[in-house]
Amino acid sequence: MKRKKFIATAVAASLAVLMAGCSGASADSGSDDGTSSSSATGGDEATGMVQGITDDKILIANSAATSGAYAPVGVPFLAGLQGYLDMVNASGGIDGRQIEFLHTDDEFDPAKGSAALTKFIEDDKVFAIVGHFGTPVVAATVDTLKEAGIPSVYFATGIGQLYADDAQTDADGANLFPVQPLYRTEGGIMAAYAAGKFGATKIGIIYTNDDAGSDLEKGAVEQIDAMDGVEYVEEQVAAGAPDVSAAVTSIKNADVDFIIIAAIQATMPTIVKELAAQGVDKDAITTYVNVSSAMSEAVVGDIQGKFDLYGPGWVDYSSDVAQASLADFQANVDAEYANNVYAQTGWIAASFFVEGLTRLEGQDVTWDSYKAAMEEAPIQNPFGGTIDYSNGQRKGTQEMSLSKVVPIDDANPVGWEQVEPLQSIDSLLGQ
Repeated sequence: MKRKKFIATAVAASLAVLMAGCSGASADSGSDDGTSSSSATGGDEATGMVQGITDDKILIANSAATSGAYAPVGVPFLAGLQGYLDMVNASGGIDGRQIEFLHTDDEFDPAKGSAALTKFIEDDKVFAIVGHFGTPVVAATVDTLKEAGIPSVYFATGIGQLYADDAQTDADGANLFPVQPLYRTEGGIMAAYAAGKFGATKIGIIYTNDDAGSDLEKGAVEQIDAMDGVEYVEEQVAAGAPDVSAAVTSIKNADVDFIIIAAIQATMPTIVKELAAQGVDKDAITTYVNVSSAMSEAVVGDIQGKFDLYGPGWVDYSSDVAQASLADFQANVDAEYANNVYAQTGWIAASFFVEGLTRLEGQDVTWDSYKAAMEEAPIQNPFGGTIDYSNGQRKGTQEMSLSKVVPIDDANPVGWEQVEPLQSIDSLLGQ
């Protein structure tokens, strides 16, 4: 069981690894201000019809890469999503309605993803977008989603455009329900681990000047500022920089207690190796997208006997809930995906969407009522912690576990060993 848990936790992170390295420009949806009567309800208020909802059907959609370089992610992701819907439909659906899922292969292309989204909303008139896939497509279409007001559940990316701590209108992102970790939220959790678990009162932050690093830094600084008796010093480095010695020297000379490395794969090993080379002996934490065998193997030899490197995780298979969910998952997806973590993330996406519908059983289903249902109580991740969307919170995963780098062997084939269960910022700080 230990081996399965560590493999699954690390491979789940690789979904974000694949998404994180891509960027995209925002796209103009061609819409006006999104304030028509249909944008608030998902239908025509005059007739009482609701977009994508009939007496016996609920229509949802997404586009995702099922061909090209990202097909090994997109194909199992969709299989897991469809498997969950098939399970729900086989048990009678929701209020007697079957959930029908439309999909288009966008090849990870922002232009094709934008065109597909417009068709889904305006021509197919779907009720919701579920499992919006990939950084370039999401970045190009997030404004369209907000302007349309369509409920959008789960995004296969952690970009900052999805984050909100008080989204009261669709323009703020109230119709968006991210599940995967968002870098800004994760930065706050890393700072809480530094103070709550390691007792740090002076935290050093080394962050890259790309979106991932900047979002992680912003979340960490916001959390540090909210904690009494904790201060920070920080240094920025260029993403992919071959020499980070000046930044490391500055952090070392500041005599910090703990270090946050807010950088993804291209830069994190360079920072860690330089910390070790300069004789730094303070423990450090990095983002969950680095929790992989490639990253542990790249640094484990450098840090042995000097300091520990930690990383958060967002799935945990040790609970009874997760074990029951895993059994349901494996019974309802094609056998070839029974141990595929990308398929499990699709399962998670569908489960969050269906929870909102389940809360509306026996009630009218509109975009507004659905959004209110998603906010009324925290939602359980079948393979992780809970997410609270109340009061306009759109922060993605809010509970993360903690693992540390260890030598790769049969017991730890990915070179990371879990040392803390899923915890929220409040639990870490004893609040």
